[in-house]
Amino acid sequence: MLSDSTITIAVKKLDGDRQGEKQFRAEVSSIGLIQHINLVKLIGFCCEGDHRLLVYEHMFNGSLDGHLFKKSNVDAAVLSWNTRYQITLGVARGLSYLHQSCRECIIHCDIKPENILLDASFVPKVADFGLAAFVGRDFSRILTSFRGTAGYLAPEWLTGVAITPKVDVYGFGMVLLEVISGRRNSSSEESYNTSSSSNQNVIYFPVQAINKLHGGDLKSLVDPQLHGDFNLEEAERVCKVAGWCIQDNELDRPTMGEVVRVLEGQQEIDVPPMPRLLAAQFY
Repeated sequence: MLSDSTITIAVKKLDGDRQGEKQFRAEVSSIGLIQHINLVKLIGFCCEGDHRLLVYEHMFNGSLDGHLFKKSNVDAAVLSWNTRYQITLGVARGLSYLHQSCRECIIHCDIKPENILLDASFVPKVADFGLAAFVGRDFSRILTSFRGTAGYLAPEWLTGVAITPKVDVYGFGMVLLEVISGRRNSSSEESYNTSSSSNQNVIYFPVQAINKLHGGDLKSLVDPQLHGDFNLEEAERVCKVAGWCIQDNELDRPTMGEVVRVLEGQQEIDVPPMPRLLAAQFY
């Protein structure tokens, strides 16, 4: 708690090595310049000696993963469908702002449930800009050695080509599928509890989701903890958006601005094709 106000804060401490310095500068220079309801607010920072501290507004409900997967917050209530939908829409708006409305295009580079924080009203705020990359308005892509998190990485990360904001779109698509199902797309816990032969028969959830979308069987994809209490039209919309977001070719993925319009119901979207790389990898 700040001594001169009633504001509750969260302090992030970075280590003093070169990577910590890079992350510190990236976070201060990116999030320090922008204000948006769906981006976490940087209140201040400390850069003294080896100390690298970032002071953020505290998010009462922690991160999205704690509510979806019940790891860090065992007592968390199951998120209602309406809350989940508003979270996806808020994150989409925050990313659209970063990509299209800032002076420089900012690519977050590490979109995952752990980096989506929830305030007391469950308004989502994108956080952790330590890997963020800046793209000047005169350029469309940037070369960077930064990598995000396995399971949310677009194919172009792995080929070493220059990246675009579409890497965030890919990560967002993977997050959408986890919001729908209430579980990890790929669960390491499953592999520990099953034999290697039976584990090979487990269908990777993104592949399963697009298959069932094609077959018109969406109900079986939605988190069973909701007990069928969800909007089928919205669930179909989210699943379609997710499928387009995780396409192999970045040119086939929508922009975050288009994603916002679809989620708001202002723009229609077709059923996406199965991404070949995902299908090949998990069949």
